[in-house]
Amino acid sequence: MQRRTTLKGLLASTMLVGMTTTTLAETPFDGPTTGPAGATGKSIVVLAGDLTNGGILGVTTGIEEAADVIGWDVRVLDGAGSIQGRTAAIGQALALQPDGIIINGFDAVEQQAALEAVTSAEIPMVSWHSGPKIGCDAPGGIFANVSTDAMRVSEVAAEWAIADGGDDVGVVIFTDSTYQIAIDKADRIQETIEAMGGTVLEYVDTPIADTSSRMGPLTTSLLQRHGSSWTHALAINDLYFDFMGPALAAAGIAGDGAPKAGSAGDGSEAAFQRIRTGQYQAITVAEPLNLQGWQLVDELNRAISGEECSGYITSPSLVTQEGLAMLGDSNSFDPDTPYRAAYTAIWGN
Repeated sequence: MQRRTTLKGLLASTMLVGMTTTTLAETPFDGPTTGPAGATGKSIVVLAGDLTNGGILGVTTGIEEAADVIGWDVRVLDGAGSIQGRTAAIGQALALQPDGIIINGFDAVEQQAALEAVTSAEIPMVSWHSGPKIGCDAPGGIFANVSTDAMRVSEVAAEWAIADGGDDVGVVIFTDSTYQIAIDKADRIQETIEAMGGTVLEYVDTPIADTSSRMGPLTTSLLQRHGSSWTHALAINDLYFDFMGPALAAAGIAGDGAPKAGSAGDGSEAAFQRIRTGQYQAITVAEPLNLQGWQLVDELNRAISGEECSGYITSPSLVTQEGLAMLGDSNSFDPDTPYRAAYTAIWGN
């Protein structure tokens, strides 16, 4: 039996069964309402996996916004999409002796040795998308790993493809085995597609960091191999579709033609623009990136204050062209909930 997903905030509330659309008004904040007052005079470091990734950039923006409210100094270090760059950024962060560190968008297992030095220095750490365990007490000495339910995100993307394509769905899945969470998400996409009667034509492992050079020729070769059987492209991140369009256009495929692209995260500005204009991406399953940036600051404040993490898990939303039409010119998913006021009240600012 097909599952249904309801959108949050001002986006279209699109049911995967029936594809009907409704509009939701402002909803109450479903996150924490109590916690420690904001610690004063703190400096933190954000270790960004790759600031060209729209999800990581969106979370970083939220962190900076929240840090300004709580009164903390923020230093952002960019790992620039490479293992070596992330290792170097961790070393630089240690030298700065911050009061806390936020891991933003890379696998903690990849940097286990370097992060052990952070743990030894007793610097509190929180993270965004650092591994498959969401919430409190994540592996590697991480106080809280902030994310939506990544498996549900994958299911929503797969369910959309089945609902959109019917019995003839032929899917190519794009993932990056550098990250365990990316493998887990892609595996769940495949499981869901096949359980619902669709066909996975190919499971492609290609690094997110190399999409600018790889996706063009890769798209061309996939078209040659699968032809019209390839109806949908599903990826674990919007970034894959930043560089697919030119190859599809060169093959004479219209922006709203097949293969239709859908992303199981993160809801980047570029993805919203493609969806809005019907140019080589149909949907994304977006996370509330700015809200998650605020949550990361709140969780780090709890760690610094010696209190328990909140355990809050945010909800994803299926973003469609119809839903974006209700947002005016906005190209980001920022839930219509008073989360800023809620966190500000917790911190006493």
